[in-house]
Formats: sequence, C-alpha cells, structure tokens
Amino acid sequence: MIDSLLSAFKIADLRLKLFWTFGLLLVFRFIAHVPVPGVDAQRLRELFATNQLIGMLDLFSGGALSSFSVAAMGVYPYITASIIMQLLIPMVPRLQELAKEGESGRNRINQYTHWFTVPLAFLQALGTGSLLASSQLGVIPEFNLFLNPLPTLSIIISMVAGTMLLIWIGELISERGIGNGISIIIFGGIVASLPTMVGQSIFAGTNYLALLIFLVIGVLTVAAIVMVQEGQRRVPVQYAKRIRGGRIYQGPATHIPMRVNSSGMIPLIFAMSIMLFPGTVASYFVYSDIGWIAGIANFVSGVFNPVHVVYWLLYFLLVVGFTFFYTTVIFQQQNIAESLQKNGGFIPGIRPGRPTGEYLNKVLIRITWFGAVFLGAIAILPFFVQNLTNVQALTLSSTALLIVVGVVLDTMKQLEAQLLMRHYQGFIR
Repeated sequence: MIDSLLSAFKIADLRLKLFWTFGLLLVFRFIAHVPVPGVDAQRLRELFATNQLIGMLDLFSGGALSSFSVAAMGVYPYITASIIMQLLIPMVPRLQELAKEGESGRNRINQYTHWFTVPLAFLQALGTGSLLASSQLGVIPEFNLFLNPLPTLSIIISMVAGTMLLIWIGELISERGIGNGISIIIFGGIVASLPTMVGQSIFAGTNYLALLIFLVIGVLTVAAIVMVQEGQRRVPVQYAKRIRGGRIYQGPATHIPMRVNSSGMIPLIFAMSIMLFPGTVASYFVYSDIGWIAGIANFVSGVFNPVHVVYWLLYFLLVVGFTFFYTTVIFQQQNIAESLQKNGGFIPGIRPGRPTGEYLNKVLIRITWFGAVFLGAIAILPFFVQNLTNVQALTLSSTALLIVVGVVLDTMKQLEAQLLMRHYQGFIR
C-alpha cells in the first residue's frame, strides 16, 4: 500500500487527484467544527459525557454531533435516500425503465435521490434537535418549531445545508479525486474521532493485560473483515463456439464472482437505524407527567440500550435478516441468468434461462449464510469484548470497522488500477 502511494505521487495527474482528495477532506473537517446557532456548548458536553448511545452516533459524524455543527448529520440522509431508491427500483416500473437506460437513466435516478435527501435531512434535523431540546439538560432551549419558529428553522436549515454541502464535496472527490467520495467522507469522520476515542476509552484504564487482549481482538477482527470482504465463489461460465470465416472458434471461458458479503455494510446500517428508533422515540416521553407513559418509556429506553443484552440479540437477528433481504434484492436486479442467455453464455452442466437463475440463487443463499452470520457476529462483538476486557469498546462499533476497512480496500484498488493503466501505457510506448 505504501509503495502504491509513493508511486502515485510520482505521476502528475494521480498526484493532483490525491491532493484534491486530501484538500476536500480538510474542507470537510473545517465544516464539521462550524456550530449551529443557539446551542449551549457546556450542556452539550455534559450530555455526551453521560449518554453512551448519543456517543455512538457522534463517532460516525466525526465529532460533529458533539459540537452540534452544521455537519452533525453527515451524509447519512443521502445514504438513507439511496437505500430507499434501490429498494424502490424493482417495485416502480418507471424507475425500472430508467435503470435500463444506461448512464442517462442512472443520472436521473441520482437526481431523484438528491431531491429525496432534502426532506429526509429536514426530518432528521428536526428529530435530532427535538431530542436534544427535550433532554433534561436542555441543550437547545429555543428549539421548538411552534413556539420559536424562526430560531428553530435557522438551526434546521443550517443542518440541511451542511448535509447537502458534504454531499457535493463527496461528489467532487469522486469526480476529481480517488475513491468513492461519499464513503471517504464517512471514513474521514470516523478516523477523525479515533484519537479521542482511543484516549478516552482505552488508555484511561490501567489493566494492560485487558488492553492487550482488546488490541489483539481488534487486529484479528480487521483481518477477518478483509478476508470475508475479499472472499468470493467463482461460478464458471462458458460461451458458445463461434464460426468466423469458415473456422470454428472456441468460446471464451470466464467466471461469475459471487461475493460472500455482497451487501457490505448496508445491513448494519439498516439494523442500527431500527434499533435506535425505539429508544429515540421513548426519550421524548421519559420525563412525561403521566406516570404509566413515563414507565413504558423508561422500560423501552432500558431495553433498547447498548448496555442491555436484549439489544445485542435483536441487533444480531436484524443484521442476519437484512443481509439476506438486501443481497436478494440487489442480485435480482442484476438479471445475470438473462444476460448470460442473451450473450450465448452458460454454466457447464446447467441449462440456460430459468435453471441457471435457480442454480445461482441456491449458490447465493449458501454463501450468504456465512456472510450474514459473520456480519451478525461482528455486530455484537463489542458487547463480548467489553465484558471480557472491561474496556469501554462500545464506541468502536463494527459498522465503523467495516466502513474503514471497506473504504481503504476500495480506494487502494482504484489507485492500483490507475497505476496499472499508466504502466501499460508506458510499456507500449
């Protein structure tokens, strides 16, 4: 990896791409420290010091939520909109037609995704502000859409504008830099939070044996994520013979790479969103004057809390379920069996058409079982690590590890592909 970076800096256009990427990341970190108006910073720090659940959310914003900056929501409204659009494509005929129109259709779907992001960001900003305003500390005392509409709207609009600005920066990285810009924005936020997290959660303790065990488990977890992310089942494909100029040419042989974890981190994001929703709603009613409502809210807040074992059991089951769901949806959209049949390809021993589709579905389900259980195990690993080592590792979530490892792998693959292309050009000349 270091050799690839050094080689990239020797090539003018790649060096410019890397400078674009690093420069835009610096702009993102600057935006993450621009606070919205009307926030009590002292009470906000006290809230994050006492609420572990909100501390987990702050990790993915790169510390922007703890300072309640204009980038507090990050690019997650756009990710949510993208996931919803992907799920709507097979159900809406118009979106199916756009998906088959190539680049122009994809651009149109991307435009719809941007439009859908704005109301989602508005709702998330309203929910986040209401949560902090309704807390016992009263972090944003003036946040009330009905009693104080202008101050509240100024906060919401600032947060929505910050989210859309980060999306634009991410697209600039994709266009002029290296890697997927949106993923790199998330990666930058997580990495920026790591020094503070390590200092507060790990080195605050004095049990060096537990610390060593924690570090070993972390290294092994990263290695396992890399192996599973790169793992694939190669299904052989043979193309029919072709006749050219009176000669018969053997059709090329290739394979279909079916990844063990083709859904990536999406199931974890789905599951985490659902697990956070009940606790977030219950937090509005914890201090209710009606006793039975406050009791139910306290019970729900206790169950859907990262320190409760039921939370992690439900989290595991949701991750496994969403892995199968998302993998199946994405695989059906690809229509691999139909594409093979149109191009004269077939799997040896399997008839083209419907039998090929059924065979691929069986293979997909078999390999997805391992990927789903692995994602579920990684998701609940922080709970066991904390109980084993007594190190506060909950903030080092599995989703963060998957994002970091996945972004690094994808970025390095793109960088090596750029280097390989330029190496071939130099060789031909």
